[in-house]
Amino acid sequence: MQKISTFEHGRIEKKWQAKWKKEKTYKVINKEAKKYYLLVELAYTSGDLHMGHWFAWTAPDAYARFKRMSGNNVLFPVGGFDAFGLPAENAAIRKGIHPKDWTYKNIKAMRSQFATMGPSFDWDKEVITSDLDYYRWTQWLFLKLYQEGLAYKDKVWSNWCGQCKTVLANEHVIDGCCWRHPETPVVQKQVPQWLFAITKYADRLIWPEKPEVDWPKEAREAQNHWIGKSEGIEIKFRVEANPSEIMVFTTRPDTIFGAMFLVLAPEHPLALKLAKSQHKEEVKKYIEESRKKLERERLEEARQKTGVFTGAYALNPLSQERIPVFIADFVLTGYGTGAIMGVPGHDKRDWEFAKTNNLPIRQVITGGDVEKSAYEEEGRLVNSEDFNGLTSEEAREKISKYIEGNQLGRRSTQYHLRDWTISRQRYWGAPIPIIYCDNCGTVPVPEKDLPVPLPEKVDYTPTGKPPLATAEGWVKVKCPKCGRDAKRDTETMDTYVDSSWYFLRYPAPDYKEGPFDTKTVGKWFPLEVYFGGPEHILGHTLYARFITKVLNELGYLPFDEFARVRRHHGVILGPDGARMSKSRGNVVNPDEEVRKFGADAVRLYIAFLGPHEKGGAWNREAVEGTRRFLNRVWVLVNDHKDFVLEDKKDAREILTFQHKTVQRVTQDLEKMQFNTAIARIMEFVNLLYDKVATKPPKAKRKIRCAEWDEALKTLCLLLAPFTPHLTEEIWVNVLRQKFSVHRAAWPTYREELLKTEEVTIPVQVDGRLRGQITVASDLSSSQDEVERRAQADKNVSKWISGKKVKKVFFAPGRLINLVTS
Repeated sequence: MQKISTFEHGRIEKKWQAKWKKEKTYKVINKEAKKYYLLVELAYTSGDLHMGHWFAWTAPDAYARFKRMSGNNVLFPVGGFDAFGLPAENAAIRKGIHPKDWTYKNIKAMRSQFATMGPSFDWDKEVITSDLDYYRWTQWLFLKLYQEGLAYKDKVWSNWCGQCKTVLANEHVIDGCCWRHPETPVVQKQVPQWLFAITKYADRLIWPEKPEVDWPKEAREAQNHWIGKSEGIEIKFRVEANPSEIMVFTTRPDTIFGAMFLVLAPEHPLALKLAKSQHKEEVKKYIEESRKKLERERLEEARQKTGVFTGAYALNPLSQERIPVFIADFVLTGYGTGAIMGVPGHDKRDWEFAKTNNLPIRQVITGGDVEKSAYEEEGRLVNSEDFNGLTSEEAREKISKYIEGNQLGRRSTQYHLRDWTISRQRYWGAPIPIIYCDNCGTVPVPEKDLPVPLPEKVDYTPTGKPPLATAEGWVKVKCPKCGRDAKRDTETMDTYVDSSWYFLRYPAPDYKEGPFDTKTVGKWFPLEVYFGGPEHILGHTLYARFITKVLNELGYLPFDEFARVRRHHGVILGPDGARMSKSRGNVVNPDEEVRKFGADAVRLYIAFLGPHEKGGAWNREAVEGTRRFLNRVWVLVNDHKDFVLEDKKDAREILTFQHKTVQRVTQDLEKMQFNTAIARIMEFVNLLYDKVATKPPKAKRKIRCAEWDEALKTLCLLLAPFTPHLTEEIWVNVLRQKFSVHRAAWPTYREELLKTEEVTIPVQVDGRLRGQITVASDLSSSQDEVERRAQADKNVSKWISGKKVKKVFFAPGRLINLVTS
């Protein structure tokens, strides 16, 4: 009986991982080849790779291997480490360990875990955002924006703990209270903060309908929606018996005659001033309650449409109608003017507010029944005095001209996007390179004095001041301009600043003369494919696009979009179909799965799970299935490598199937359809096993079979991107090829072997064989085509002449039976 081999994944995987590291197998070489830069978003230094990391990196690694074997000079660095941020500081407080020690211990552990995946990283290309040599250039970036007027300080509504006397991140607000002081409500307070003027780039950040780069449509639409460009008009409403004016912004001036009330945001400067004495206390209380809510809470609660009447009235500038003024927290100061005109007949939000507060509703656009619901479409104007009968489009233009001509307002473009607040009153981050001098004012740190290093000794749990302010020796500094005593800025930068440019550093991570080598960047960029999560659409990727456009405008980059292609990954769920979490008890530990099944089996399962952008639930039985498949491949190659195809028809069939498989797998990988590529490889393995199963083994066979040898080599090459360890062992030690399969050329296919073969199909008439037809195999499953040819065949046509075919029984590729009347 023939001996069956077993794939010993533990021994083989460790052996090749060590050899790849020693030989630097995946180091960027072949400078003449086309440069192809792939990247996965950098990982946070949590200290433990979870299954989500495996899911995020497995398919991109397979794609990088495929592109490398296809002749490209691939740069595929480890995703890097997003090393600054709040979790490290929390760990310092909770565990009594310095954030730096916690961070770098985690990085060491994660490097080791990444290695168990057998990735094709160039390990010499690494970025750690908390390295001094890295954040020096993050500070340089701040200075460049400051010089261009794109970095500035202003008061911003922020989460404020009155007991800590400091700004809190959203993550530190729990049930409306401070995380350190659960009894202390967090309020909104205007606090001086550093900002980047991203709004100046709003128009340039809006995606055109047909961009030159390939980013997911949902990502482009989400960013455009977040930027929220609206063209409309600002209109002045004069307050009755008061010199004040309320400026509102609207995109629908055609509905102005339906304005039945005004609403101010609680932060509006007139909110308390306009309140009449009998309403003042109620208004004041409402404003104070609103200040305890985060903006997201106000948006979530907007459906309740709470509000309070000020007692004041304003005059509609066109109708001179007297309308009440309310305060409501569903109006935000960050968009428009912080005041809206309420048109309940033609705006759902305003309709609900009017119903809640028993306010009148007037229809000024034809269509719908505004007593039942708001009519938000366009139509013709009614109840609008001289503008009656005009279409909405005509009315918008005429009313806008009237408003501008009578100095009642001005046309305006507004954006939902707000400037990017980068100040963080935390320790573990890049210090803001600013010095404050009583004599010179705000002074940027000279570039020659960068980096501004983080002090080692600080108090992470300060009361009333940022952690850096506790390092008094570090804070005190001489003014770079006048030499007098001065103080450093004690805030650090948002970690999104660190990640807004990190991808530019990889091609030359040790470059000393700047944040990146402009010559090297010019050769490698834009990124060919940038893999990452859809959750970063409105954060990281938007900020990275902004910084890229700034650096392009300043002449540092020859491109203004950093990635040609953006691909999102899905989510790997727990075995129960829910998101993995310790509280649910459904977390799958990748280290345990690798120990049991092997890295290749886990990699293959993840890539085969489904479309990369979808994800799916972890299924241990399915992982066992991929492990069995790998053993099938191992047995096929090891125990049948000397198999001889004695039948020329078998040899031809394998050769044809091989070339079709190469074509289809190549096409699938180009489209990043990893699961279907694997399915085609499995079909190829099944065919090879079918041939082995039909031939009894022969003793001492010395003849080599070229078609069989070629089929095994091709199978190994096709599997190499997905199962690097198994295929490396087969390629080098079983098939005796030169090291390494991952430096071998991707297989090609011959067009002449892709030509469709023919199939002979018997044709019956009323159950009796009356002829046969020959059709191309790819048409043999088409009933319409087979039926047409069957009826046209001269041997069949005489049996149906003068009759009507009333029913057809069709077995695709095997038989057709025409039943006549």
